[in-house]
Amino acid sequence: MQVVSFQEAVTKIHAEDPRFEPDSYHFLKEALDFTMNRVKESNGGEMRHVSGPELLIGFRDFALDQFRAMAATILREWGIQRCTHVGEMVFQLINEQVFGKQDSDSLEDFADIYTFEEAFVLPFLPEHNARRPVGY
Repeated sequence: MQVVSFQEAVTKIHAEDPRFEPDSYHFLKEALDFTMNRVKESNGGEMRHVSGPELLIGFRDFALDQFRAMAATILREWGIQRCTHVGEMVFQLINEQVFGKQDSDSLEDFADIYTFEEAFVLPFLPEHNARRPVGY
């Protein structure tokens, strides 16, 4: 079996399924690294497998950190509009053997944990921010 580079895997996936832009896979890999570092910090410095819901939370937080109010727009341009899209991308990368998985992992783990409107749009609307308690 030949080891495929991440870029080669992304190129192959995009050629077969162009729904998601190549940059989105690179961002997903960075979001996974971000999430794994967060898990490592909370786990006494020990690495462990990251679940689908954990990755989705990390993906959300990383997107907000990197893109702020533009997150919804950028993700939409890349073709990512819901949590299940992130899961589909993860499993495409698993199928190319650049991401690993446990037997218990499934696409259903990426069921809509949050809506993209809740995560990436509402926090930036003026009426939403006006309802926040003072000090937030």
